[in-house]
Amino acid sequence: MATRALLARRPLHLLIYGLPHQKLRYISNSPEISLANLLGKHIFPFSSHLHELIPHNPFLIRTPSSDLSKPISLLQSLGFSQNSLLSVIHACPKTLDYEFLTKWNNGFFELGLTNAASASTIQMILVQSAIYKIEPEDFIRTLRQMKSVGFSAETVIRVFEAIPAAFMRDGIHVSRRIEFLKKSAGIKKQEELNKICQCYPEFLAFSINNTLRPLFAELSDLGFDQIEVRKVLIQNPNLLLSMEFGELSRYVNLLEGLKCRTPIKNRVLARGRLCAVVDIKIRIELLCKHGLIQRDALKILHVEPRSILYSQEDLEKKIQFLLQQLGFNIDHLVEFPDYLGVNLEKQIIPRLQVVDFLKSKGILEMVVELKHFVRLSRRKFFNFFVKPYPDCEKIFGGLMRDVRVNDEKLKRKRHPTGLWKLFKPQKFFDSEEDVKNIKQFMNI
Repeated sequence: MATRALLARRPLHLLIYGLPHQKLRYISNSPEISLANLLGKHIFPFSSHLHELIPHNPFLIRTPSSDLSKPISLLQSLGFSQNSLLSVIHACPKTLDYEFLTKWNNGFFELGLTNAASASTIQMILVQSAIYKIEPEDFIRTLRQMKSVGFSAETVIRVFEAIPAAFMRDGIHVSRRIEFLKKSAGIKKQEELNKICQCYPEFLAFSINNTLRPLFAELSDLGFDQIEVRKVLIQNPNLLLSMEFGELSRYVNLLEGLKCRTPIKNRVLARGRLCAVVDIKIRIELLCKHGLIQRDALKILHVEPRSILYSQEDLEKKIQFLLQQLGFNIDHLVEFPDYLGVNLEKQIIPRLQVVDFLKSKGILEMVVELKHFVRLSRRKFFNFFVKPYPDCEKIFGGLMRDVRVNDEKLKRKRHPTGLWKLFKPQKFFDSEEDVKNIKQFMNI
């Protein structure tokens, strides 16, 4: 009686690890204790999850210990470590149901996940299926549908990882999106289709009538042919398919209204109009990531078109330098967009070093703004910040004055000694005839 009362009051994991060894032998025939011993041996040694698992999953008590060891052995044969087993069973306790796990194993076999190297992928599928309540039958049915439209095993796994809702019973009809994409963009090769779906599987959840059809209609209205659309779609599917309605038109208007030198515009359009539009979107997203709104980002690219040609790493480096080293905020780019067009190493860093030196000496009391780093020419900056302070010349670079120890006057040697003799004009003496002509002219 005392043992039964103790079993009713205390959690199971405390019974196993808290009771004296002598008392455990009287209750070792209990199904709960046998199950706990099995799980504690393979999966939950000294774990607090054990007392939560059995009460919430009563089918475990009804399952014989011999049948319970089968799914554990199957998972271990797939390369699961003890920590992986703990994670999977805690997220999806039904994996301890051998019949349920066998159905999933059939799906894994169709995907080619049969060796120990696939344990992490299998773990991801089992955990995701538990979260979204995806049954193995629905998974296998959707898997076969995706394979029928040309998806590879890697593409199916990538789609499941990004949008597991596509594998639910009333999930997304992937085949309709694929057929629309093939028809609208001219995608014919299976390799191209798999590449697009692996890079950006999220588009499979887009509405055809509300998102995909208006996007391709806008591409057609702006004069982009199917060949150019297909090329860009294969290279950057996430950037092209993620565009909202009207966004493409704004970028094309910016491209057509660029006011810059012809060589720069030719370089922007060198790979085609649609590729240039994608480059603009990349720069817009980079600027918006740091807190700018899209309207201000478009204004910056309109004033400073060279930003479209610079790499993302270069722009990111300049923005981080603006925010951290210079101490300005991102909104200053709207007033001084030409900051993105200057050379960081040749112009901004030397000027910052001069300003920091003057501040450290307590000489500079004025507020240095971004215009001093960007708008002032090299000569003006030199005359204003460097020339009055000879110590700054070495920091700033360029010509330096020769300061002698005995404080003599500064000397700058423009030409070697004696060079002036080479430039001395030749002297011509006046002849008697010349003198006579001059006198006659004066008498007149």
